[in-house]
Amino acid sequence: MAYFLTGGTGFLGRNLLTRLLKREGNIYVLCHDELARERLASSLQEWDVPADRIKAIQGNLTQEGLGLSESDIAALRGKISHFFHLAAIYDLNATAEAQEAVNIAGTQHAVDAAEALNAGCFHHISSIAAAGMYDGHFSEDMFDEAENLEHPYFSTKHLSEKVVREKCKVPFRIYRPGMVVGDSKTGVAERVDGPYYFFKMIQRIRDVLPAWVPTIGLEGGRLNIVPVDYVIDALDHIAHKDELDGKCFHLTDPKPYRSGEVLNIFAEAGHAPRMALRFDTRLFGFIPNQVRNAVLSVPTIKQIADVTMKDLGIPPSALQFFTYPTEFDCRETKKALKGSGIECPRLPTYAPAIWDYWERHLDPAISGDRSLKARVANKIILITGASSGIGQATAYKLAENGAEILLVARDEEKLAHTREEVEKRGGIAHTYQCDLSNIAQVETLVENVLANHGRVDILINNAGRSIRRSIANSIDRFHDFERTMQLNYFGSLKLTLGLLPSMEAQGGGHVINVSSIGVLTNAPRFSAYVASKSALDAFTRCAASEYSDLNINFTTINMPLVATPMIAPTKIYKSVPTLAPEEAADLLATAIIDKPKRIATKLGIFGSLVHALFPKLAEIIMNSSFRMFPDSKESEQGKEQKGEKASSAELIAFSALLKGIHL
Repeated sequence: MAYFLTGGTGFLGRNLLTRLLKREGNIYVLCHDELARERLASSLQEWDVPADRIKAIQGNLTQEGLGLSESDIAALRGKISHFFHLAAIYDLNATAEAQEAVNIAGTQHAVDAAEALNAGCFHHISSIAAAGMYDGHFSEDMFDEAENLEHPYFSTKHLSEKVVREKCKVPFRIYRPGMVVGDSKTGVAERVDGPYYFFKMIQRIRDVLPAWVPTIGLEGGRLNIVPVDYVIDALDHIAHKDELDGKCFHLTDPKPYRSGEVLNIFAEAGHAPRMALRFDTRLFGFIPNQVRNAVLSVPTIKQIADVTMKDLGIPPSALQFFTYPTEFDCRETKKALKGSGIECPRLPTYAPAIWDYWERHLDPAISGDRSLKARVANKIILITGASSGIGQATAYKLAENGAEILLVARDEEKLAHTREEVEKRGGIAHTYQCDLSNIAQVETLVENVLANHGRVDILINNAGRSIRRSIANSIDRFHDFERTMQLNYFGSLKLTLGLLPSMEAQGGGHVINVSSIGVLTNAPRFSAYVASKSALDAFTRCAASEYSDLNINFTTINMPLVATPMIAPTKIYKSVPTLAPEEAADLLATAIIDKPKRIATKLGIFGSLVHALFPKLAEIIMNSSFRMFPDSKESEQGKEQKGEKASSAELIAFSALLKGIHL
């Protein structure tokens, strides 16, 4: 007994090889290039298999007879008991031409090769996609009834199966797996498709909402999801069972979940909020297709949809699976597997393994070159407030990744020190002394920067001033509000306005504003500071809308309390949990890499949510904080008096409960 496999180095093929190795006989794997041979060799080394047990055969799916040499055909003719044809394109984004060449023509070439080798049985691994978007119950003996095959993925899977049914001259068996995901025990998978497309959306929701917060969503059709180990176990068993030639087998879940249920199952696996209320998409069935298509084709709506889908990594064609109308019968499969102990596990039992493997190995956020070094390569980055604190720590972090940085601050001596350290760490630094609260100096700064460097790719508005004082103690200190607004809002605004035209002219840019968690939580005693940061946040939201189609991104970081010189005069902060400047720099690095709209702590998001949903409750909590924490007392030099206590036990406990909420 011997086996021949096409697609033996693919996901299904590699898993099938591990099962066939438990049986007797040599295995021949079609390899069309050196990369395929290397993958096969790597697998053999991983499995510790004798080299002569699995042999690579040179060929190509797109050539007649698979491009097998006459010597290989002569050597293998009459020896192949089972010919497994697994090679196919499963990518929804692949072109119609590519899918036709591989799925249809490739199957014809495989059928011809099986005949030339006088194979005992041809096993065609098809897909439930061969049914198209059939509306109703699709049994294993149905084929011609398939409908709505417009998408090339559906049509090519259907037509490739038709090739086997009409032109295969050796005994054959057809298998239609459902949506194949990773191993039910380990979660191991090789690529993202099917339900994986929605994992990023679940992850994003988890990042902004606690798992216990109920959400609203949609309910659609039934998604027939199956783990790869079940598919391979069933395929291996049925392929070696007698008297089943000419039949088709649905390797599917006999009791699949609806799409909304599937999302909730994976949301629970990923510790994300579940959709407590789901609206059935069939409720929108009364809307005529012409009207629906007309609305979706409106430029603004189409742009919103395209940007959202691209951001989440969801191919537009994947959405049609959410309302998948077909239900698959698998009676023949269950009959063939009876007594074997092989059955499809329920999705909730293995969803945690699938999610965990995806998040650790397949999440687009960790794949490809998304390093900070790659993001700052050949970029010019301007950082304000770069002589200390967050700005300095960020400059050091960027320097370690080879960035070219424009350092801006008031103190020339401190700037020189920062520049020296940046260069020691491998970065390129240029210093510009500027008081950002002086609009004339900001104008000069913009002129000099553009004259010397031609552009700024990333602007980090970090410089700021914080004043911690109650409104009652600020009645006669209107200048507190003026000077805070002058630096935090007008200075940053003037610099941003000065650089935006050049960013637009160069085809893109990124503006990162270091804001405060206080903007989300409305922290008492920071009315001047929060108001100035809120103004900048509001401008940023407006600007982002206007520059969205010009490749200019805006990111707001609602920074929690950071241990910087700005907060040093307030002694009670010594008892309060804070971020180190290096940790704050990590948030800025994330902003540069991902370019999100906003970066905020879960506490900040929660605080914003409480203010929106339960404003009176939020007010009471903030008032308790206000009464518990005293004002900073000032001496004539503007420093805290030595007699002020750092904090009481009660204050420490409260500040730990509301970590960072006061800034």
